[in-house]
Amino acid sequence: MNNNNNRNPQNSTAKKGFATRAIHSGYDAQQHDGALVPPVYLTSTFAFDSVEQGAGRFAGEQPGHFYSRISNPTQELLETRLADLEEGEAALATGSGMGAITAAFWTLLSAGDHIVADTTLYGCTFAYLEHGLTRFGIEVSYVDCTDPAALQAALTERTKVVYFETPVNPNMRLMDIAAISALVHDYNRDIKVIVDNTYCTPALQQPLTLGADLVVHSATKYLGGHGDLVAGAVIGDQQTLEQIRLVGLKDMTGAVISPFTAFLIMRGLKTLELRMERHCRSAQQLAEMLADHPAIEAVYYPGLADSPYAELARRQMKLPGGMIAFELKGGLQAGVTFMNQLQMIKRAVSLGDAETLCQHPASMTHSTYTEEERAAHGISEGLVRLSVGLEAVDDIAADIQQALAALSA
Repeated sequence: MNNNNNRNPQNSTAKKGFATRAIHSGYDAQQHDGALVPPVYLTSTFAFDSVEQGAGRFAGEQPGHFYSRISNPTQELLETRLADLEEGEAALATGSGMGAITAAFWTLLSAGDHIVADTTLYGCTFAYLEHGLTRFGIEVSYVDCTDPAALQAALTERTKVVYFETPVNPNMRLMDIAAISALVHDYNRDIKVIVDNTYCTPALQQPLTLGADLVVHSATKYLGGHGDLVAGAVIGDQQTLEQIRLVGLKDMTGAVISPFTAFLIMRGLKTLELRMERHCRSAQQLAEMLADHPAIEAVYYPGLADSPYAELARRQMKLPGGMIAFELKGGLQAGVTFMNQLQMIKRAVSLGDAETLCQHPASMTHSTYTEEERAAHGISEGLVRLSVGLEAVDDIAADIQQALAALSA
């Protein structure tokens, strides 16, 4: 394994702009025959100069790669950039977002430990916690992490992780990262505060700078940005990431990222800041349009002036994001009719693509919850989730308008 796998962001590129670091961090073309684009190392294993060198790498006593299930030069460069952009010491790229989450949790937790998680989570994360970890003697408590008293009351001497998303998938609640991190660390500095930053990306929000210990991503979404890959990432301090690589990734999950996938994510990072600005600008316009439409019951978007999270969004996010959730008058049936009427907008799960995507969480991404669990966890049956793409915003708006018109036809 390469002990120099990630470089501390306090380097020659640390003071440069976000977009500059996303394009240049960690790579010197002159060290690769002048290749402007970093090469892809499609190799499963690596040759050693000697038996002693191989033994040293396996023992972690010498830097260098020895097997691509553990590390790979293409993966290493991606991890360097992700750590830099998230202001972390180190990063680990994985084969999926769930691979990142499970690799982290399997490393940090043992039987008898306790997790506190927010009441609303991505469906597969909820399934992993509720129906997976609990089978191995790990207790999970769900609390409203926007309520400091409830969070404080849930912490115990066995708590090892506090986990939440912000914005939350799919109902767009926001968590105060700095306040939660301070409360948890005042109780016990050893508890790891883990934030899923998929909806924002480091272009909009950097949880580590606000006090969180680890950040996880589904890199499938905005980081890749083109809907053509599946991947994940964990970012945090060097020591913890080293453990997650050698335990959670190597031994517990095997959630290995392909070098070519790592290359595609780096290609996506080059335009991340530009894409996020466009996603957010269009989402703001569409959210305002939806909020004014007579067929809409409620719109959940932190960029709206009347959002209960507007002030928090201004404080911890650069822009309010590219995701919108809303409910139509008429509930579930109205939502189904609306989605089936869409023409350009695709009915599909995932998010962060160039294409605008619309889905029904209760029957799709959050179907791992029972109907009773969805009600308890704040996921209504009629909720519609919209991932605003990069098309001309007037074209997105026109498709939404014609689908809404069908409700009264």
